[in-house]
Amino acid sequence: MKARALVSQCLLGAPCRYDGRCAGRDDVCREAAARGWIPVCPEILGGLPTPRVPAERQGGRVTARDGADVTDQYRRGAEEALRLAKLYGAKYALLKERSPSCGAGAIYDGTFSGQLVPGDGVAAALLRANGVAVFGESELAEMIKRMEWDEEI
Repeated sequence: MKARALVSQCLLGAPCRYDGRCAGRDDVCREAAARGWIPVCPEILGGLPTPRVPAERQGGRVTARDGADVTDQYRRGAEEALRLAKLYGAKYALLKERSPSCGAGAIYDGTFSGQLVPGDGVAAALLRANGVAVFGESELAEMIKRMEWDEEI
């Protein structure tokens, strides 16, 4: 059975980042197209506009640079990403690194100073807690190897 995966929509060239730009990567686009990965943007799924005020996660809250608490939108988007993972049977996710939603393993510290701390974004944490293997975009090759290994079993 072919393994399914979610992929951050901004990595596919969609202009859905907070600044209205994309983080498109040709290698991610090729793999996503060839493997039928499911594009997601938890921030958009949570009801946030594009562009939007930058936000960072600090503890259990997500706060925009202007002081607005956007935790509920981030949680709603994470729940929608998880719903899509379950709907499509996605066991993997390739997500945008350092994002307060998608960051896997390292996120900004919540002070808007550019400092990284260990941790996951809201969607990455929820997906991981529900058995989805989460990878950042710099781990594309590692994720593909793991998916192919799983497909052989």
